[in-house]
Amino acid sequence: MTIIIRVPQQAEEENIMSELKTHQGACHCGAVKFEIDAPSQLHAHACNCSICYQSGGDQMIVPTSRFRLLCGEDAITTYTFNTGAAQHTFCKHCGIKAFYTPRSNPDGFSVNLRCLDRTHVESIVVDSFDGQNWEQNAGALAHLSREG
Repeated sequence: MTIIIRVPQQAEEENIMSELKTHQGACHCGAVKFEIDAPSQLHAHACNCSICYQSGGDQMIVPTSRFRLLCGEDAITTYTFNTGAAQHTFCKHCGIKAFYTPRSNPDGFSVNLRCLDRTHVESIVVDSFDGQNWEQNAGALAHLSREG
């Protein structure tokens, strides 16, 4: 598997929407399990906003129709701050944020790629996202939760 980390200036528009695979994911203790439909070549963002910077993780936004919570709804707790629009969900047992509903894409889910099983992953491209200046940059993510 290849992992490429790049800055936005190096990012060219790519069409990586090849055949969708079902990727399994879970929190650290396994109480929360989910799956997503995504290509084998994944495209994520590393955000530098206050919560993402401290919690880490490479996030990939998917439409709601491509996300399924398999188990653990009762193990999830939610944290909100600032505008309250983002729903940061965590496993209340192990503390891992495997996915959440992002402020930029309330119609989708942002999945922590570090929580995915790598069986169907060929590559991961991670672009940096300037979440410290969210208002000026959020529009660049809006298309990610749309069907396409």
